[in-house]
Amino acid sequence: MATAAPTGTTVRLTVNGREASFEPRPGESVLQALRDRFGIRSTKDGCSPQGQCGCCLAIVGGRAVVTCAMPVAKADGSDILTLEGVSERERQMTADAFASAAGLQCGFCIPGIALRAKHLLDKTPSPSRADIAKGIDIHLCRCTGYTKILDAIELLARARRGEAVPPPLVDGGVGKSLERYQGRALALGDRPYVCDLDREGLLHGAVVLSRHARARVLKVDTTKAAAHPGVVAVVTAKDVPGERWYGIFYSDWPGFVAEGEEVRCVGDFLAAVAAVDEPTARAAAALVEVTYEPLPAVLDAEQSVAPGAPQVNPKHANQLSHTVIRRGDVEAAFARSAHVVEGEWQTQRIEHLYLEPESALCEPGPRPGTFRLYTQGQGVFDDRRQVAAFLGLAEDDLDVELVPNGGAFGGKEDMSIQAHTALLAQKTGRPVRITLNREESIRVHPKRHPIRLRYKVGCDDHGQLTAVRAEMLGDSGAYASVGSKVLERCAGHACGPYKVANVSVDAIAAYTNNPPCGAMRGFGANQAAFAIEGALDLLAEKVGLDGWEMRWRNAVDVGDTFASGQVFEKSVGLKKTLLAVKDRYYAERAAGRAVGIACGLKNSGIGNGAVEWGKARLAVEADGTVSVYNGYTEMGQGLLTVLIQFAVEVTGLPASVFHPKVDSTFALGCGQTTGSRATLFGGNAVKSAATKLRAALDSGKTLADLAGEVFPADVVIDDTTPPGAVNKSGKIKTHTAFGFATQMCILDAEGRVAYFVAAHDVGRAVNPALCAGQIEGSVHMGLGYALTEELPCENGWPATYKLRDIGVLRARDMPEVETILVEEPEPEGPFGAKGVGEIGLVPTAGAVASALYAFDGIRRYTLPMKDSPAARAMSVGKLKRTPLPAKG
Repeated sequence: MATAAPTGTTVRLTVNGREASFEPRPGESVLQALRDRFGIRSTKDGCSPQGQCGCCLAIVGGRAVVTCAMPVAKADGSDILTLEGVSERERQMTADAFASAAGLQCGFCIPGIALRAKHLLDKTPSPSRADIAKGIDIHLCRCTGYTKILDAIELLARARRGEAVPPPLVDGGVGKSLERYQGRALALGDRPYVCDLDREGLLHGAVVLSRHARARVLKVDTTKAAAHPGVVAVVTAKDVPGERWYGIFYSDWPGFVAEGEEVRCVGDFLAAVAAVDEPTARAAAALVEVTYEPLPAVLDAEQSVAPGAPQVNPKHANQLSHTVIRRGDVEAAFARSAHVVEGEWQTQRIEHLYLEPESALCEPGPRPGTFRLYTQGQGVFDDRRQVAAFLGLAEDDLDVELVPNGGAFGGKEDMSIQAHTALLAQKTGRPVRITLNREESIRVHPKRHPIRLRYKVGCDDHGQLTAVRAEMLGDSGAYASVGSKVLERCAGHACGPYKVANVSVDAIAAYTNNPPCGAMRGFGANQAAFAIEGALDLLAEKVGLDGWEMRWRNAVDVGDTFASGQVFEKSVGLKKTLLAVKDRYYAERAAGRAVGIACGLKNSGIGNGAVEWGKARLAVEADGTVSVYNGYTEMGQGLLTVLIQFAVEVTGLPASVFHPKVDSTFALGCGQTTGSRATLFGGNAVKSAATKLRAALDSGKTLADLAGEVFPADVVIDDTTPPGAVNKSGKIKTHTAFGFATQMCILDAEGRVAYFVAAHDVGRAVNPALCAGQIEGSVHMGLGYALTEELPCENGWPATYKLRDIGVLRARDMPEVETILVEEPEPEGPFGAKGVGEIGLVPTAGAVASALYAFDGIRRYTLPMKDSPAARAMSVGKLKRTPLPAKG
């Protein structure tokens, strides 16, 4: 029961037929009432109180309402329907439709969309596809690109009309579109996320963040917060018993900033509160008084690396990293080139905007002094290592369990609130959960790097590239995160998927007092792609070639050399992707349409000298099932589903036998789920472990005979090389594998994006429906990157927290997307598979820029291209500045 003072008025609601009366808290929303008072979990909180994501949808008094923006007092006397109250027949049809169409990925947004679909179909049983897209306009999906969501709602409409619809595929190995693991439960909101978990005696946490981009902390006074009714504990830097600083590569990020130290960005933590409910915790956090001495902030990467700049982070010089690639003699090559172009391209800071904000739950373990942490992180074993050190514990005293998250895209690699949650649990001896709100999420987690790219590129009179010189400078913000690796990856991808004999690249990552920047889908490759594709278009015009022909003449194949010096030895499907779009490209041009084309490649596996692992354990349980343990994170990409398919393919057992798990039962630390490597390496491990299980079955044993046995596999990848080095075989091998793609953008007569084609070399499509969904979702993200998305900062503060201003595209903004899966098997991958999670948006901005030039003759060098007719046609990205907070 809330301890905040009630309003003195009584509200009566009937939720799914259950009537209740209560006195609401001041400012209580319908969403809060549904979740806190009625135990409803299908309604999610993605943006309270904006009402701009649709995750919280309920039907209130017959109207579909975003409940986070509706005060509960306004719903007094209303009947409210959520998915929990829909008839079982409708629930089954809904779940089947979304599972059959592969119409969900992380699933966080889907219950709201599913309820919206019911409301729409109740009124319009046979809607057009355009009607559906318009009907779900309030709903934001960051994963799917909406194509398969529209497919699912069309299937649902058919089922409700009594028409035959295909059922979900419940069994199948490699090459089959097996339904997503737990997909039906996700569609209905029945599978919990961290924020849905509850425990007896659960305390709720809230945090205090910095009010300055740079300032010295003179005092943190928690007296008033600790005295607030309902507060159980308040913690600051003084309460950390172990290592207060953490980080993936450098321990340069303090869990709490201590008195006498500097805050380095507006996402720094000063204190955390545990209380009997979330409103009480937040009210108490607001009572923490912090005294600052403001200091001049370093807000520009060039300023940061200039002599005399203040040092941003005490653990490292302002130049975080400098990656150098040198091959051949670029100056001599430029001198003999028929054509040379130069330009400066600029990409923007991007907010991940996964729908599920950061959340963690920690509870005391079975033995005194032990704990169990439920995390949504992209590397649960990295979380374990860092949180255990923070608490002063041995890692064996901290169990971790992944709760598959509501989207990540790289933004959940770094720690967010896991350590703070665990410290409060240690301090109180009780379970504690902290969930950030949307503003806090945007302030805390790392973004996509804004990078300035200066290029000089030459070619001969036939259009074949002769040399590339690139200088890259990225703003990594206040903490290292994986910024050095992002700029390293940007450097390695500087030439795109093209043959270039002479290469000179310098890529620098710099600390600033802006929000940190780290991993985001594409990881530096898409920034480089925007520049090199633009340079290719400039050269093509000089030579007199069209975009397709220019790319065909320069496309890499087996035997050619990557920018890093690695020679491609296998699985290079770039030319196949070019051929897949060739006829359409020339047909659209002949019809007088503005068409743009771009190519891309993206590494699969971190590489660059990192020792990487795939680890799996297949544990046969007493009930005849097999638990599939692995060390990588499910975050909507379908990893757990494809791991089941690998096990099915090898063992011949039905898919229903296998149950994936990610926790610390076994030591399966593989690092972060990043670099498009989980399917590649995790799949190899599951395949290896499944081979051992198959051998046991072939010996005549049954699963019952094997109960209690564990079949292990640890696969190590240690043959990649850092820039400038060779491996034991004397070769440069910066990456294990690569995905390749060609994308084509077609504009209509008004300059809007009308149609988009994405042809991708995926190695082997383990699950064609999920594979296509990954590419569709990537194209959606790539179009936003190209046209509408940005998160500018003013004095170190994000300029907005509003979802529509940030610019993620809605369903009505999306063109039709045609996905072409090209299979060029990867010998080092399981059954020929390689990663597809990131390559989907690497060429997208380049293709859009190319199409826009064909439309209006304007070369565009800065993202997003908001001055374009394609951007102006979108319903989002009309940035309105959020007033900066008062100083103090």
